[in-house]
Amino acid sequence: MRIPTTKSKWLTLLQNCTPEKPNQFNQIISHAIVSGVLANHPFISSQILLHSLPHGLDFSRAVFSQIQNPNVFACNFIFKAYSNSPTPRETLSLYNLVRRRFTHVLPDKYSFPFLFKACGRVQLTRKGQELHALSFALGVDGDVFVQNGLISMYSACGELQSASKVFELIPVFVRDVVSWNSIVSGCLQSHRNWNALQVFVKMLADGSARPDAVAFVNALNACARLGSVDLGRKIHGLVLRNGFDLDVFLGSSLVDMYAKCGDMDGARKVFDRMGRRNVVSWTCMIAGYVQSHWFKEAIELFREMQLDGVKADSALVACVVSACGNAGALDHGRWVHSYCERSGIEMNLSVKNALIDMYSKCGDFEKALEIFCDMTIRDVVTWTAMIIGLAMNGESDRALEMFSEMEGTGYVRPNEVTFLGVLSACSHGGFVNKGLGYLEAMSETYKLTPRVDHYGCVIDLLGRANLLNEAARFISAMPIQPDVVIWRSLLFACRTYQNLELAEFVARKIEELEPRKAESSVLLSHLYASASRWLDVNKTRKGMPLQGIQKKPGCSLIEVDGLVHEFTVADCSHCERISIYETLGAINRVIQSERYS
Repeated sequence: MRIPTTKSKWLTLLQNCTPEKPNQFNQIISHAIVSGVLANHPFISSQILLHSLPHGLDFSRAVFSQIQNPNVFACNFIFKAYSNSPTPRETLSLYNLVRRRFTHVLPDKYSFPFLFKACGRVQLTRKGQELHALSFALGVDGDVFVQNGLISMYSACGELQSASKVFELIPVFVRDVVSWNSIVSGCLQSHRNWNALQVFVKMLADGSARPDAVAFVNALNACARLGSVDLGRKIHGLVLRNGFDLDVFLGSSLVDMYAKCGDMDGARKVFDRMGRRNVVSWTCMIAGYVQSHWFKEAIELFREMQLDGVKADSALVACVVSACGNAGALDHGRWVHSYCERSGIEMNLSVKNALIDMYSKCGDFEKALEIFCDMTIRDVVTWTAMIIGLAMNGESDRALEMFSEMEGTGYVRPNEVTFLGVLSACSHGGFVNKGLGYLEAMSETYKLTPRVDHYGCVIDLLGRANLLNEAARFISAMPIQPDVVIWRSLLFACRTYQNLELAEFVARKIEELEPRKAESSVLLSHLYASASRWLDVNKTRKGMPLQGIQKKPGCSLIEVDGLVHEFTVADCSHCERISIYETLGAINRVIQSERYS
């Protein structure tokens, strides 16, 4: 290859060099080094640097290190590349190096946004403030791109007040949509969701910048966090009126908003109307079903996704596995596990944790233990899932041994959920003293504040052990107000051990908290029946309709040949209902013939 002699020839040679011709580019680099162009010709060296990025950031860094006299363009290029990379701190290391070695090279208005971005990503507030002062000294602090970078940097560092001050200093006629989006994002990062919506509304009223897709996504995110579906619907209307298509970006955000607000019908309507859907769209919809406890629908939608040819990722698989566990769909869960292995999906920590939870809930705790034992990295969720899995499968001793092993690691600290599993294990195992000891250790040793559900586990523990009076005294001494779940747990224990006097007292407490719920009345009537107090049974049952109490029909799920079937009392909707009721009739006849009551 002949060495070019002019700028234009170098540029032509570089433009004709494509990533598909790496050898040709290597020859250009070699000629540039041998001829001294790379070291001493700032313009050509910056162009060579520009064309080096497709060959990897490390390669670009090596090229940059050979330039003896880089111009600000070359510095900005390498700053930008590192600020967007997985190692943004290198941006600041390079900046410090440039400032030391090349004192004549001063950052310009294009440099600062990349430097601010790096500071924000690694949350170096002081370095960001130092650069802010430098931008002021160099007279570029009034540039809108520099100001937008400052807002984003301060927001990412949790300095929302500083971000707001910068925003307010931008003249109204200069602010662009990025300025508004930056301050809204800052509010969201600081969990000030109402403030984010207020700024969005101010942006609409201001009229200086037309909201783009990012602005609407931020507003929808705020609505999702607040659980405000009404505001979300209004923003949905604005999206349509502004002529935006429901692409994967906006469409997925709308699905996520409706799902997090509990409006799964609204989420599904948006999902079905999306022209194109990617794995994020499917994940938002399936995760919404799981969060709303629509597990059967989540599993069915995953099947649809398979038919649509979309490959799942780790986040989606974790959602589907969770749905299988909560629906008791073991066959489906096994299939999803196998699908991960066949498709090469990364079995990351969240997927393995979900698999442990799923196998435990479906009764195959030995498989859960197998996955647990094969894991080299375990977090608190891993240990907690295994402890709860053993507890719910009647392996209370092993659950408590697992907790001791967790404590022995020295690097995994139990959280509130872990102690729920431990207390549940004590309850199922009848370990009263141990349970009370763990509750005390929770606050004394680990400085965790017990919640109402922890106290509920202790009530269940005392109730199962027939320590009903002790349970009642424990409730009276609780530092927080007992909820209906705690009283109902004690009522179940009263029914088990036929303590009618205490049951009547507890039922009155439940009625005060839930005046129109049937559970306590039904349980109390069962207790009266067990004591042959039929007048009280009739009085309780007849009083339910007068008080507006309605009993919800019972519901159950069963998996047969990979299909999850859902039934309610007196259900006539199933396609095989005739056969089902004939079988139930036959079972009843057998029971009667054997004289069972």
